[in-house]
Amino acid sequence: MSPNIYLRNLPKKKMCGSNKQASEHIKRQHTIPYYAQRVRDSCTTRVTKILCAIFLCLILVVGVVFFILWLSLRPHRPRFYIVDFSIPGLDQHSEFENAQITLNVTARNPNQHIGIYYISMVGSIFYEDSNMGSSPLMDPFYQEPKTTTIVYHTFNVATLAVNSRRWKEFMDNRQQGAVVFRIDIMAAIRFKVSTWGSQHHKMHANCDVAVGQDGSILPAWKNKKCPVYFT
Repeated sequence: MSPNIYLRNLPKKKMCGSNKQASEHIKRQHTIPYYAQRVRDSCTTRVTKILCAIFLCLILVVGVVFFILWLSLRPHRPRFYIVDFSIPGLDQHSEFENAQITLNVTARNPNQHIGIYYISMVGSIFYEDSNMGSSPLMDPFYQEPKTTTIVYHTFNVATLAVNSRRWKEFMDNRQQGAVVFRIDIMAAIRFKVSTWGSQHHKMHANCDVAVGQDGSILPAWKNKKCPVYFT
């Protein structure tokens, strides 16, 4: 090998050695800060994840609590059942002049923690979609949770619109085994939870009921649940 070639190669070896040493020196200089930063980033990520998990758990717990409260405080409609219904003297042709209808219904508050204010309650008797008469059933009252109230009322000749033609229709249907009526109970109510009271609601309970030849309610219609809706 000629001297010139040797001289040209020598600086290159020195340069390669110098670059390698510089790279190792830079690597050693950045090793501690680099890993320190990695540790800080890792800790920050873990703390963020823990905080997010705690926040999500709190949201879940609060949501479950509110759902349970909503289920326990959600008002349920009152329940009405027919206990008794009768028309005395239905078997007498001339009794329309002294016609009476006796109504006995129970009103049940099914709520566990919610009371019901009955501001007014009016009952109406219908025969073939014709209103025979209406009358207030009860004075305003408050019904405690999980209690039942008896609604008893007698419609007399002053509140009933019954003439000889209508009484004859009753008698004809009676001969066929049953006379069907419809009871409509309309009430203005307000729900009450502790010191909080809801707005007024207009409630209707519609009950179909049939009486036999003696004017008494037929067994199949006793204790029948009445559909309830709001308007």
